[in-house]
Formats: sequence, structure tokens, C-alpha cells
Amino acid sequence: MDTPAAGLTFRDATDADVDALVALIESAYRGDASRAGWTTEADILKGQRTDPEGVLAVIKSPDSRLLTVEQDDRVVACCQLEHRGDHAYFGMFAVSPTLQGAGLGKIVMAEAERWSRATWGVTEMHMTVISVREDLIAWYERRGYRRTGRMSPFPYGDERFGIPQRDDLRFELLVKALV
Repeated sequence: MDTPAAGLTFRDATDADVDALVALIESAYRGDASRAGWTTEADILKGQRTDPEGVLAVIKSPDSRLLTVEQDDRVVACCQLEHRGDHAYFGMFAVSPTLQGAGLGKIVMAEAERWSRATWGVTEMHMTVISVREDLIAWYERRGYRRTGRMSPFPYGDERFGIPQRDDLRFELLVKALV
């Protein structure tokens, strides 16, 4: 039986990957396609999760990389890594909905943490998660992240981040020591 890591290629995204990455991120979080996986936000946010400009900005930023994961010549996962001094920021994490639940996300996250520690020498990984996403936060806690209770506002009114379907959305900072 193939393991989730079988045939995976990790690489930095290029401009040529933008459309595939936007499609992947959208499919993992928004719309009916996202319901095939467990990371869907379709019930709390409508509209887009990202756009080509947002993905390209991460690719072009000198302090970021957009780690792209391919299997069988198809983009199946990605995550943003941003160097922020003594820590790295982990974001824009997406796994193809049809591959969720098989361990691919754990593999991508472990590689992102390993790379950030080895390349940037950071001692912590930070991320923000919509605080009402209890199942997702629990998954991150099982990977060693801890809730900080530090909240930041959701950008209500900025449709680049989606159209909220409830009025209690905010982001919570999660942190993991990288040792």
C-alpha cells in the first residue's frame, strides 16, 4: 500500500503555479468541492479564500516561500512560510480535499517546520486560525501547537478574504516550539 509520502515532490512555487494553487486553496476551503474534505469553511464563509494576486504576492516576497507539493505531476498541497525574525509564520495551508485524512497534511507540516528550522534557524512556528474552527484547532494541537488566547479581528468587509456568514469570526494565534 502506498504511504501518503509516496512520490511526493516538495518545491518552491513559481509564477506558472498560480492558477493551480488558487484552485487547490479554493477547493480545500470554499464551495461544494471543499465538502469532500474536512477542512471546509463553506458554512462560515462564502466567496473566495484567495486570489491570483494574493498567491503571487507570497511567491514574490523575499521573506516568504510558497511550498508546493506535487504527486503524479499534480499539485496536491501547499503552505506559505514567512520568515519573521525569531519565528516563522505558517499559512495558506491546503491539501486536496480528496486526499485529506490520509496523513498528507502531517507530512507537509513536518517538512515546513523542518525547513524553517534548518534554513532560517527559527525556534517557533506561528499561525492564525479562525477561532470557531474547533476541529481544525484540535488537529493543530495534536501536532504540538498551543492556543495562546491572543485574538486578532477578522477583516469583515474585505471580500478578498471571503463573505462571513456569522458575526463572531476572529483569528487566534497558535504557536509551536521548534526543537
